[in-house]
Amino acid sequence: MKRRIATWENGHSTPDEFYGALICEALDIAPAELGLSAAADGQDSRLLETRYPPTPEEAFLTVSQLWRADLHGYEPLLLSEASQHAWSEASLRWLVAPDPSFPSTVRTDGARVGLADVAMIKTTSDMFAEMDDRFGGAHARQSVVQYLSQDVAPLLTGQYTEAVGRALFSTVAESTLLAGWMSYDACHHGLAQRYFLQALRLAQDGDDRRLAGSILSAMSHQATFLGNYTEAATLARAARMGISGVATPTLMAQFHAMEARALARTGDIRACEQALSEATKALESRNSSDEPEWITYFDEAELAAEAAHCFRDVNSARRAVAHAENAMSGSHVRSDFFATMVLADAHLRAGDPEEACRVALDALDLGEQLKSARCVSYLAEFRQHLAERGETAVVRSFHEQAAEHRLWLATGKLAGP
Repeated sequence: MKRRIATWENGHSTPDEFYGALICEALDIAPAELGLSAAADGQDSRLLETRYPPTPEEAFLTVSQLWRADLHGYEPLLLSEASQHAWSEASLRWLVAPDPSFPSTVRTDGARVGLADVAMIKTTSDMFAEMDDRFGGAHARQSVVQYLSQDVAPLLTGQYTEAVGRALFSTVAESTLLAGWMSYDACHHGLAQRYFLQALRLAQDGDDRRLAGSILSAMSHQATFLGNYTEAATLARAARMGISGVATPTLMAQFHAMEARALARTGDIRACEQALSEATKALESRNSSDEPEWITYFDEAELAAEAAHCFRDVNSARRAVAHAENAMSGSHVRSDFFATMVLADAHLRAGDPEEACRVALDALDLGEQLKSARCVSYLAEFRQHLAERGETAVVRSFHEQAAEHRLWLATGKLAGP
């Protein structure tokens, strides 16, 4: 960074669009005074907006700037909060959107893009998704963003046929969804929401309604985590309604499960149980050969984990324990960590602190390699509930053993001892 500033000061170059916008803001000067185009003047406001992009071209520009700002650690973006209004607007705009129109301003001098390029993006993103699952969203998040910013962004404004373009938009939407999930897992919530919004628009332009529904489901998941339960239930219903003609049983099961998670938090036990029942019926009718490969992870163990969350949240501890015990996949580290912590919390609520502490130690062993702020938040919640039990011998012993784990130490910033 110091080298860049020295180069600008010596007059050998001018700041680029990203840094130029920040310098203009800091010095309260116009872009022209730095030799920049007026476009730089609006970059900061565009980055911090949470609106659904009105056109494909706007999505290309916005998502590219998001990737770049994220890569450069732009704090107003990294520290931003999610917007309730953006969730509502996005689901409505997507539901009533006309048939996708192919971008009219694709450059004729850009890189030539073919299906081989699309396949390369898909394979690379799959590799990052596997690392996310094993090590948490904070592990390789910057590497994902760097790949998207440097290798993928130029392809969006390249030369391609409509068929290749649709495949490109859908694949980049999936990759951007991954960046959103990883940012959410790192608790960069405003940034994650912005990635989800851009992914939804790209999925729309790729005419991939199944993926778009899954993106709304991800938004619902985040909304529940942040305490916006009404919005979360609405997003899950919008996902179900919006892809009803092309939905697969597994997707429908996931959407019902997300709705159930939100309803549990509102205390509507009857509606929650109905949504879980619909999810179970849908999953039982699935045909794996007809499912998108990115949703095949959602199986009986995943649904059991969602049910465990629900019954824990409606204070049905015994039912939560029963479902959590069936939620261990053995192949998805972070999901198994969450399920194990729900099991520990359910045992605690059922009045069995000794078993709760034993299970929580299992979760800490399981999560030793995870870099995930969401995992820390689960532990912090358990720590708070455990503190309410008082300083017993069981609790003291647990604290001594837990203190050897990095994730537990991180909870000290979020909860008392």
